Parts: sequence; C-alpha cells; structure tokens
Amino acid sequence: MYREMLKSKIHRATVTQADLHYVGSLTLDSTLMAAANLLPGEKVDVVDIDNGARLSTYVIEGPAGSGVVGINGAAARLISPGDLVIVISYAAMTEEQARAYRPSVVFVDDGNRPQHVGSDPAEAPDGADDLIRGDTVDA
Repeated sequence: MYREMLKSKIHRATVTQADLHYVGSLTLDSTLMAAANLLPGEKVDVVDIDNGARLSTYVIEGPAGSGVVGINGAAARLISPGDLVIVISYAAMTEEQARAYRPSVVFVDDGNRPQHVGSDPAEAPDGADDLIRGDTVDA
C-alpha cells in the first residue's frame, strides 16, 4: 500500500502576478523550486491564506532570483497578486519510505526568497512571531 505524504511546502509566499489569459498554471522562481524540491510540471496544491481558495495545478519554472509566484489561467479568478499562499506537493510512498522521509518546508521573506528550509511541517521558525507551531493545542 502507498500513502500520499507531504513532500514539500513553500509557506506564506506572496503572489506577484496573476494572468487569466496566460498559458500555464503556477510560475515559481526556480530558486524556490530547488529549495522545495519541485520539478517543472510537478503537481501542487495552492492554498490562499487570504481567501481560503484551494486548487491543484502544476509548476512552471520562472527566472532564478526573480521572486515570481505567478498564478496563471483560470486560477487567476481565485487568487490575486498580493495574496499569501502555501504551495504544497505530495508523493506516494510505501509505509517504510513514509516513516523515513523528511519533507522540505520552505519559509520565505517578503521578496519570496527562501529564509528557512526545514523538515518539520509543524515548525514556526525563529523570528516568525506571528506564527504558531501547527501542533500546539490550546488548553
């Protein structure tokens, strides 16, 4: 049996452009792609923190260092420039692989440059005072 597991995520990236008539889906700075272990054409989910929209699409490689997070095609009706998003990829793994695998969790700065890369999906990195660990339970 295979399990669908978190492979990587880019947390709180800012959408830099959205074009309804553009061919393609999600254009990402290739530096971000490398940090998140993403390949061109790879399926991802995009979750809009500002409006709750969630969609599946695929990645197109953008210029390195550009900070581009571009929403293309029909998805541009759901996600707008300036919105904060989480980009998530998954991988099918055996039980043994899933227990050993550590995802790439990428936090970015205001220019969508990687600032912290870890493997704990619940982690709120140092300096992210507005974020709470994902496994925190309110008493």
